[in-house]
Amino acid sequence: MNTRVIIVGGGLSGLYAAHRLTQQGVEDWVLLEARRQTGGRIVSVPANNARALDAHQPPAADRFDLGPSWFWPGYQRQLDRLVTALGLQTFEQHDSGDLLVERAPHQPAVRARGYANEPPSMRLAGGMAALTDALRSGLDPARVQTGQVVRSLRRDGAHVAVDSEGAQGQATTWRADHVLLALPPRLATDAIRFQPELPAALARQWQQTPTWMAPHAKYLAVYERPFWREQGLSGAARSAWGPMVEIHDASMPGGHAALFGFLGVPAPARARLGDAELRSLCRAQFARLFGPDAALPVMDVVQDWAQEVFTSTDADVRGGGEHPSAPAAVAADGPWHGHLTGIGSEWSPQFPGYVAGAIEAAEAGVQAWMQGAAQRPG
Repeated sequence: MNTRVIIVGGGLSGLYAAHRLTQQGVEDWVLLEARRQTGGRIVSVPANNARALDAHQPPAADRFDLGPSWFWPGYQRQLDRLVTALGLQTFEQHDSGDLLVERAPHQPAVRARGYANEPPSMRLAGGMAALTDALRSGLDPARVQTGQVVRSLRRDGAHVAVDSEGAQGQATTWRADHVLLALPPRLATDAIRFQPELPAALARQWQQTPTWMAPHAKYLAVYERPFWREQGLSGAARSAWGPMVEIHDASMPGGHAALFGFLGVPAPARARLGDAELRSLCRAQFARLFGPDAALPVMDVVQDWAQEVFTSTDADVRGGGEHPSAPAAVAADGPWHGHLTGIGSEWSPQFPGYVAGAIEAAEAGVQAWMQGAAQRPG
């Protein structure tokens, strides 16, 4: 199949790129997503943990984030304008009440005065997937191809040939004038074969760019009511005991209550413990902090991003998981110049790794392609 633009990756940056192309009258594009569903690192689950949501239905109010949760409209204005334009509802992260601190293993938690972020951390009603759902709903579904794992990119005359493998192992070759890489730089160099190879300096930059969230894991527990607030607690905690080191209230207004925490257990140890043991340890920690009701969630789940092959690489698991610095998004010269642009969040100059970074990088990539296309004859 021939098209003008191929977008590799159906997370936020890829969906937003398709949205912006469509807005500007470019209908000749295809988006290839390796997973069975779009969204990438944005995953919001309902209280019953039924992940297979219909992306074309209005977003449910009672969903909880296993990926990013927050954004900051005060200085992430491009993302804020998009949220407003899509008519999405926002609310402030709940921070009212005291903070709990476990300063050492086997010592009781200390109660401390809580604090609010300034500017406030904001969340989306229905979870961050309300954003990706809204973008997906405005796209031509025939142009969004899920279950397509891109294996190689090849220069082919004036075009780029994109070789993908479907869920049943079937091979497909797509051809485009330009490819927008809407996935992390390190994952691109690890999972995709480039023919000819990328310029050595560019490839090193991409390989050395950490993928945000890749080594991390989150635990989420959903409850009928936010009982910790009845104790004057915010739901926030810090712990030197663990297994979670940072905990927050994840309740959804008008829906279920919830708590979530970032696990401080390294990825290899998490893999050895397994899902059931990790959830048991996390429930025990919540009960230790917030009382016996916390041991009885109506639903709980561990999202271990280190085990997501379409997010994490071995280098990410070995690394520290810090927010990256943005590498170059294009080849300065050579056969890939003018035919390949990185638009994943890690390529954002201002907000690499953040939700806002996905919007910034995708907007820049689309605008650069549009300008180049306008200058080309024909």
